[in-house]
Amino acid sequence: MPRPFFACLGLVLSLVVPLALPAPAHAVTININIGTSLNNGRAITCREGERLLRNRGFWNVRRVDCRGRLFTYRARRANGLFEVGLNARNGRVADLRRIRR
Repeated sequence: MPRPFFACLGLVLSLVVPLALPAPAHAVTININIGTSLNNGRAITCREGERLLRNRGFWNVRRVDCRGRLFTYRARRANGLFEVGLNARNGRVADLRRIRR
């Protein structure tokens, strides 16, 4: 058989039968949450703020002011007395000041 025949046969086979099959696509799930996971996106209560501070290692937690955007507490931690401000919307510590040792 002539040489051009094999060249044509190779070209036809390369078009009909791919040498490498593409990798299958895998589904990717992306989960985007708006807000914070501390309190599932809702505002906290004054009592929940006390509980959050106790869970963060404070004890003898006392409410000072639970009005407005910032809840204020006095609490002890590591041999010191602190004034702690919690964000009323999400429960995160927004302000922390040592009052005395």
